[in-house]
Amino acid sequence: MRLTVLGCAGSFPGPESACSAYLVEADGFRLLLDFGTGSLSALQRYAGLHAVDAVLLSHLHGDHILDAVSYVVVRRYAPDGPHDPLPLYAPAGAAQRLAGAYSADAEIESVEDVYDFQTLSEGNFGIGPFTVTLARVNHPVETYGIRLEHEGRVLCYSADTAPCDALVRLADGADVFLCEASYLDGPQNPPGLHLTGREAGEAAQQAGVGRLLLTHLVDAWGSEAQTVAAAAAVYGGPLEVVRPGARYDI
Repeated sequence: MRLTVLGCAGSFPGPESACSAYLVEADGFRLLLDFGTGSLSALQRYAGLHAVDAVLLSHLHGDHILDAVSYVVVRRYAPDGPHDPLPLYAPAGAAQRLAGAYSADAEIESVEDVYDFQTLSEGNFGIGPFTVTLARVNHPVETYGIRLEHEGRVLCYSADTAPCDALVRLADGADVFLCEASYLDGPQNPPGLHLTGREAGEAAQQAGVGRLLLTHLVDAWGSEAQTVAAAAAVYGGPLEVVRPGARYDI
């Protein structure tokens, strides 16, 4: 598998990055995990406008889905289009959510000509060459952590979550753990929303992952150096903060 980071800013675009979007490739198949604000630009820069065979949205918060709205124009109104509906896996209500963001009247103008919507639930299934395992994690809306397996290699993506046992189980033994770390430790953090660097490191250590990639940092709220130090204090393996355009072979 190859992971390309298209966007990694947490909650809103940062000065150097779009919001969450991660392209995972294997056997010529390209799966996009989340499609956050600004990431359509990065898709063109680092992969290609049509370099997507399926989309998997971890949850329906805007910073993880809104460029799937912009992508409607790409597929519906291209000179050589319209293109066939693209498989899109997401929690229940995604069709209405994306249509509502695209049009003032979602009942009149749906986006189901652009996307073939598949509703997510916990468990195992296949997308292209990947075996996908989903688990509900600790976030205010229906949110799934994602485990991808291919030819004995494992990538786990936390999505957005506060600490929970389901995340540790999902990441168990993963070769690479792409994990959010939105906050610094402190009593002011909203409960049940996001992880700190320390909490991401603790989850990685408990799960015994091979490598920890920190993402979804919010520049305006934190400190990258403090986040890394907090994670490294509790996780003994290699770790780094991801950057747009970074590629990792798994």
